Amino acid sequence: MQGTLAKLGLRHPLIVAPMAGGPSSPALVAASSSAGALGSIGAAYSSPAAIEEFAQNVRAHTDRPFAINLFIQHPQPEVDAATLERAISATAKYRAELGLPAPEFAAPYEEDFDRQFEAVLRARPAVLSFVFGVLSAEHMRAARKAGMLIIGTATTPEEALALEDSGVDAITLQGYEAGGHRGIFDPSAEDGEIGLEDLLARSLKKVKVPLIAAGAIMTASDIRSILARGASAVQMGTAFLATSEAGTSAPYRAALGGAERNTRTTRAFSGRFARGVENRFMNEVDAGAVMPFPAQNKFTRDIRAASTAKGSPDFLSLWSGTGSGDLWQGPASDLIARLFPA
Repeated sequence: MQGTLAKLGLRHPLIVAPMAGGPSSPALVAASSSAGALGSIGAAYSSPAAIEEFAQNVRAHTDRPFAINLFIQHPQPEVDAATLERAISATAKYRAELGLPAPEFAAPYEEDFDRQFEAVLRARPAVLSFVFGVLSAEHMRAARKAGMLIIGTATTPEEALALEDSGVDAITLQGYEAGGHRGIFDPSAEDGEIGLEDLLARSLKKVKVPLIAAGAIMTASDIRSILARGASAVQMGTAFLATSEAGTSAPYRAALGGAERNTRTTRAFSGRFARGVENRFMNEVDAGAVMPFPAQNKFTRDIRAASTAKGSPDFLSLWSGTGSGDLWQGPASDLIARLFPA
């Protein structure tokens, strides 16, 4: 562990990724931090009250540092009647199959960022991390005053440089292989599709702050290799999805079974590029009927919830990276011990 990250006093150069929407349970965050890594609360979809309650639950089980992760908010997209009608038409057969009524849909499409941020200030985690852009100078000052280390997320060397210029303490480099939402700053931009090794090599030439590598890191060997290439730490999500503490739903776990997972990126579930296991919804939904983020994310929430309740992975956002191999199904602490053998 290098530079400012050493202030966290972690035993291992590992961040267990924030996986909003269920997998990052309080139990997983606490177990990860207790085992010497940095557990992360994926709070992007959480209300302010839920953020504070989650942090309290983690602290009830560990006194070790943890992170809270938020999505940088962009201007709300305009969704006109024709756009909404196309989306409703494109998903009508799925709602009928799941026994869902026609959706009641209106702005706002996401939680208010400023209120979420105020809840993070009250919760006072050791680390504030974020994706989708640069934190404003005002928010940076407030987080600093609260004593937090600040970690941004980049998918290109240029994004990494912008984050360094903003004053972050470290940067998570999200290779194209990584599961979940791509951290691209511009929600409407195409994906540069830069793999982790290339992204790390190019970013090392541009920025000086510690770089955290994310994307298809699954084993102790993967960790040693990427640290040898210059990363200060690694961030891993997919490897922890099947651990006993993870809040991953039963159909999600079933879809992750086996050593090989066919993944790709899609906008179908949320309107932003994200990598997950291919399924029926991802492959069938008309790309022309997908609304911008975060409108599409709110619009498909009832479909995803009903799919979970039905025990079907067909309509779930099964976020997963490209890393292969059977996933560890025991305690997170045992997985961390395997990743960092004595």
